[in-house]
Amino acid sequence: MTQSSRHPRDTERRAAGTPDAPRHEAIDLGHITLRALVWGPVDGPVAVCLHGFPDSAWTWRLLAPELVAAGYRVVAPFTRGYSPSDIPLDKDFHVAALAYDARAIHRAVGAGRDAVLIGHDWGALTVNALAHRTDNPYSAVVAMSVPPIPAIRRAIADGPGAVRLLARQATMSWYIGFNQLPWLPERSLGWLIPLLWRRWRLRRAGDPRPDYDGDIDHALAALPTRAHRSAALGYYRAVRRPRTDARYADLRDDWLGEPRCRTLYLHGADDGCMQSRFTDHVRTVLPEGSATAVVAGAGHFLHLDRPEEVHRRIVMFLAQTRGGGQGGTEPASFVD
Repeated sequence: MTQSSRHPRDTERRAAGTPDAPRHEAIDLGHITLRALVWGPVDGPVAVCLHGFPDSAWTWRLLAPELVAAGYRVVAPFTRGYSPSDIPLDKDFHVAALAYDARAIHRAVGAGRDAVLIGHDWGALTVNALAHRTDNPYSAVVAMSVPPIPAIRRAIADGPGAVRLLARQATMSWYIGFNQLPWLPERSLGWLIPLLWRRWRLRRAGDPRPDYDGDIDHALAALPTRAHRSAALGYYRAVRRPRTDARYADLRDDWLGEPRCRTLYLHGADDGCMQSRFTDHVRTVLPEGSATAVVAGAGHFLHLDRPEEVHRRIVMFLAQTRGGGQGGTEPASFVD
């Protein structure tokens, strides 16, 4: 079946008959309502999973059953502006707003002190922002594919190789500047999203082509109107407009700080979006009890390229850190 003739609902219908099928739930945060895919027991410790761009909550379909088997209730929202979640009335898409939402989700779903937060891409930036705060309600976090900003800055300042690193990254990150242009990106996501998936989802010589067509479908389905597309692009445009709505002002600069919460950071060795060299200094900016690994044979979507490896590391890390205090940094072994 071709991409044009397949619809994401087909995936949902197939999933509906399996034990791993998610429930669809609305999460009223007061200032916005998010829709989420939810797996697992209603009374289990909560794992909130945040997707990035160009993606959707369905990106967690493989990890969620593993977390459920470990006892978690998995809540994977479509983040603000991604259908079927609301487009925020304040039109604010700064990382501070995303972190505000993630903190509000903890309260809205009745999560406890043992809740954990997992994020990929923009979700990772959100995770890193909350991990910096002393009032972070999550006991541990997992971030993938975008290192903490202080680690990136140290990599850039790390000797003569920095010029080469930056030059190569500039060619890989062309889409960021493109996404900040007016009106043109809204008309281009139909070809840009498939292009980025095909460049970022690792394909190795001799291996079958990765099954990313369904993820492309879900990403496009989450941006069905011009308003939704503008919302997703607003994440990039907000980088150039650092001022935020007053509601989020207290969190404005947290995404630039070092994590203070126990953190597992994972990155694909062959990431086509952000070079793995940017992870060289991640360990030096993480607190005690944290862990980090570069996963071989994985690209930007490492949780889909190498699911067994990534799942093992996440579940093991969470098992080692489970039961810690709110935002705490109790010791835990490195998963390496």
